[in-house]
Amino acid sequence: MYTQLLSPLTIGKITLANRTVMAPLTRSRAGQPGDVPRDLNVEYYGQRASAGLIITEASQISRQGQGYAFTPGVYSDAQEAGWKNVVNAVHAKGGRIAIQLWHVGRISHSLLQENGAAPVAPSALIATDSQCFVVQADGTPANVPTELPRALELTEMPGIVAQYRAAAVRAKRAGFDLVEVHAANGYLLQQFMSTNSNIRTDAYGGSLENRARLTLEAVDAAIAEMGADRVGVRISPHFVAHGIADTEAEQMALYLAVEFTTRGIAYLHIAEPDWAGGPLLSDAFRQQLRTAFSGTIICCGGYTAQEADTLIASGMADAVAFGRPFIANPDLVARFSTGAALNKPDRTTFYGGEEKGYTDYPTLQQLAAA
Repeated sequence: MYTQLLSPLTIGKITLANRTVMAPLTRSRAGQPGDVPRDLNVEYYGQRASAGLIITEASQISRQGQGYAFTPGVYSDAQEAGWKNVVNAVHAKGGRIAIQLWHVGRISHSLLQENGAAPVAPSALIATDSQCFVVQADGTPANVPTELPRALELTEMPGIVAQYRAAAVRAKRAGFDLVEVHAANGYLLQQFMSTNSNIRTDAYGGSLENRARLTLEAVDAAIAEMGADRVGVRISPHFVAHGIADTEAEQMALYLAVEFTTRGIAYLHIAEPDWAGGPLLSDAFRQQLRTAFSGTIICCGGYTAQEADTLIASGMADAVAFGRPFIANPDLVARFSTGAALNKPDRTTFYGGEEKGYTDYPTLQQLAAA
């Protein structure tokens, strides 16, 4: 059953036991103060170590890069130590794990920023119909509209790249197998890439190559610390949430794919239109991506196990990432291999909280013993 999905895969110098990838999933349960991975997070990731590869929830590379309260960071000593505990738990069970490096850009609010600063972006354009998650002045959490960002100065760009590099340094020390540069879902790097969110006229705006510049510099910074064969990138062509309306989405994706091939990165992670809407990826575009990128391609887009197996067999992808199924099924790979029914995820517990809806979903083994 699902012979493709359950077969081993080599990414860079790392061999995965199967091609069932755990997608990055924001769960808003980092320890406070300091947005530090804690014992509850260690348990959660350890439970899911049978995935071929775990990609952690997006983790901000700086306080400036945060857009949601209670998400973990990877810029302090305490955060690094917390992540090391997570990595050790996954490795102890034979798993592989990557950390997703995140800067939200304009999807933020002054309540999340140091000293109440404005969020930063390529241009001073607010993200329409977009919210972030904050702790209000009275201590209560709330979803609030994003605020008007300020445009990053040209002199600040090296500092942004340095944030990615410093995060990669910490990830390497914590023992992560790979890092994933988050260049998708309408956050900072995609804000620079998109034609409607970047109206700069300097070296980071205008032409497609200029709009891709920061993404490639962030990737190069990660490569400098981890090595190209331990770096992946997530992109989301045709993403339409967070105020993104890119008129050159496919051209940008294909340009990046060629650049990533030149650099020899480990994998390209494609977030397909799903919860964020947008047109489906055509088979012609998928084939163009496959031709342009010589490394491993991971697709993520609400696939069933059968659909994922078929996609891998077609050669359009090498692995498939699953999100919600991994929330509710820590032993998802075992369920796929036996054809067992899946637990249903409880949407009310996706974001924030403690054990409920996080570490208390039963495995097949636990159900059999009950």
